[in-house]
Amino acid sequence: MTRTPESCFVYVTYIRTTPAKLWAALTSADLARQYWRGAWPEAEWKAGGAWKLMLPDGRTADMGEIVAFEPEKRIAIRWRNEFKPEFKAEGWSLCTIDIEPMGEAVKLTVTHAIERENSLFIVAVSDGWPQILSNLKSLLETGSVLLGPKEYAR
Repeated sequence: MTRTPESCFVYVTYIRTTPAKLWAALTSADLARQYWRGAWPEAEWKAGGAWKLMLPDGRTADMGEIVAFEPEKRIAIRWRNEFKPEFKAEGWSLCTIDIEPMGEAVKLTVTHAIERENSLFIVAVSDGWPQILSNLKSLLETGSVLLGPKEYAR
């Protein structure tokens, strides 16, 4: 069997919180607006459910389907960018978010991969995910985010 080359981004962080609070933040549109820098998810939070990421001006940034859904443990989303033609042309990626209790903290691992080499989309998410996840960590640990709303290109 031949494996297709892929581009992959992995980010691991530890957050002083509980799996339940982290899960609530990941699936709450209101909290997401804070750490996603103004964007938020709209989803049917279940395996097979539709998922999309909305921009503050009402455009759909990304869309997809929830392919794995294990509350407080794992969510995986089949994901495609919708607002940048060069990213959309790359097709579908897979974003997996894993949650693992670690004493008084939670280990959060985000893996975002696409079956193509030198993906422009993965380069872009490699810049975006650290901002979003740093905001998420700060929000859960301190009640505020580091980076405020972002201007999204037209």
